[in-house]
Amino acid sequence: MNVTVSIRFLLFAAVAAALAGCGAPSGGSNTRGGASANTRSADRANVAQQATEPRTGDVTAARPTPMSPTAGSTAILGTPPAPSSSTPPSDGSAAPPAPASAAKSSGETPSKIGARHVLIQWMGSERAPTSVVRSRDQALTVAKEVLKRARNKEDFARLAIEYSDEPGAGGRGGSLGRFGHGQMVAAFEAAAFKLEVGQISDIVESPFGFHIIQRTE
Repeated sequence: MNVTVSIRFLLFAAVAAALAGCGAPSGGSNTRGGASANTRSADRANVAQQATEPRTGDVTAARPTPMSPTAGSTAILGTPPAPSSSTPPSDGSAAPPAPASAAKSSGETPSKIGARHVLIQWMGSERAPTSVVRSRDQALTVAKEVLKRARNKEDFARLAIEYSDEPGAGGRGGSLGRFGHGQMVAAFEAAAFKLEVGQISDIVESPFGFHIIQRTE
């Protein structure tokens, strides 16, 4: 009788040990699940951080070939504001000081300046792409809105990205680089060379469309 009990006890112990060996190891499974959860949590944190990172600044240093002089009638809409050396650029940055020179005191204009602009075209204006379908009156309404926002110190480069019809203007922030006399259409040149550094013109009309100009140097 004792031998039978002992054999049964041994068999029961062996079966219990086998069942324990086949059971799912709690440590390994939970570790893998925890690692996956941690990875997903880290991924979500990275996505959230990237979503809140600021956008990179616009590149405005490109120097494209300025518009060629164009024959034909041109007109300046309104009179550019009186020059004021204290007028800051519309993008909020401090205007660089204009170089002191005898030419300025004598009323002579510089041989070269730098400027940027927003060009608003209408259907039929020179070099207007087929995508431009607005009328001249509609273009003038848009130009007035751009001028208002520029004089309210909104970022001029952003306005060029949002509104300008000039090819590639968005990537340059509307920059035309430096140019001299005779390189721009007559009305554009006349308005641009009257501006002080950082000053914004009134609306200027040329065969290309309506321009809002800011002198940069």
